[in-house]
Amino acid sequence: MPGIEIKIDNPNEEGIGEIIAKGPNVMLGYYENEEETNKVIKNGWFHTGDLGYIDKDGVIYIAGREKNVIVLKNGKNVYPEEIEVLINNLPYVAESMVYGEEKDDDLVVSVKIVYNKEYVNEKYPNMSEEEFRNIVWQDIKQINTKLPKYKYMKKLVLTDEPMIKTTTQKVKRQAELNKMKNE
Repeated sequence: MPGIEIKIDNPNEEGIGEIIAKGPNVMLGYYENEEETNKVIKNGWFHTGDLGYIDKDGVIYIAGREKNVIVLKNGKNVYPEEIEVLINNLPYVAESMVYGEEKDDDLVVSVKIVYNKEYVNEKYPNMSEEEFRNIVWQDIKQINTKLPKYKYMKKLVLTDEPMIKTTTQKVKRQAELNKMKNE
């Protein structure tokens, strides 16, 4: 866009960092909220909270949100949104959430899948819950083969109950994690 500067702030070894922008159309700040403004605008640059990279042709790719990154003990970063895109392509998936679950002193890449009950009942009318779960696991294993090993999903939560969402229909990750801990 003309007059807009975009760059990747503090990129990691994969070239992924926070996408920041500067220009006349970038917001001046939050209305009457200097504290929040100072969190996102630094030295004239708007810090989006989105993580991504810019390829050799100048195309920007978004990997996910900074607050959602799963940082493993080995220092590797897992971007939930990129895995969720793959999961959400499965025909029976209504929504999904990839998260890190604590195990020992590390995090295990895990996924919660909300399946479309009508689709499953129509497609697999006489199938037991365990049989359907096995189908889902096979699909997860297939997705895992497209990912580096450190991003492999190793735990599955399967339900037909919709996740907690904001008014804009985004999953409230922390609320979902708290709900799962309490169940």
